[in-house]
Amino acid sequence: MDELTRLAHAARLGDSRAAEAFIEAAYADVWRLCAALVDEQAADDLAQETFLRVMRALRRFRGDSSARVWTLAIAKRTCMDELRARQRQRRRQQRLQGGAEQATVGPSGDVEAHDLLRSLDPDRRAAFVLTQLFRLSYEEAAEICDCPVGTIRSRVARARDDLIGQIEQPTQARASPPAGD
Repeated sequence: MDELTRLAHAARLGDSRAAEAFIEAAYADVWRLCAALVDEQAADDLAQETFLRVMRALRRFRGDSSARVWTLAIAKRTCMDELRARQRQRRRQQRLQGGAEQATVGPSGDVEAHDLLRSLDPDRRAAFVLTQLFRLSYEEAAEICDCPVGTIRSRVARARDDLIGQIEQPTQARASPPAGD
């Protein structure tokens, strides 16, 4: 049993020092996932919300998976709730403005990496971030996302295709001459 899982079990049994140590040990990964799935500005609040949810659910932690995977699954759900709320808000604003959101092009003419990730569908973004940035196995990512391993593989592949398309889109726009010239 890894140290984080041991701390989670001790905290589950009421050890307040273990609970503090558990939060401290898990915080960095949770914050990084929140920053990657949503954005750095919201990561502090989302990490805090995640740990509120974790502590409420801790008594139900059985250890079927590692505490890291269990905690990241809660963080992922917290982020997805935030992303869904933001998507609803963005759609309302787009309907009112009649426009579509595009990725930001940086001073060098390159699409910014964080904008690329934000452009992904939330489920694809989660699968991509968990497997490619957090280096979790497809099985662990599937457990966190509560879906089959094949779905994770498909989401990662589609995320890669989406990212490549986003990268090529600004390049193609710059390379093609304006209409009427």
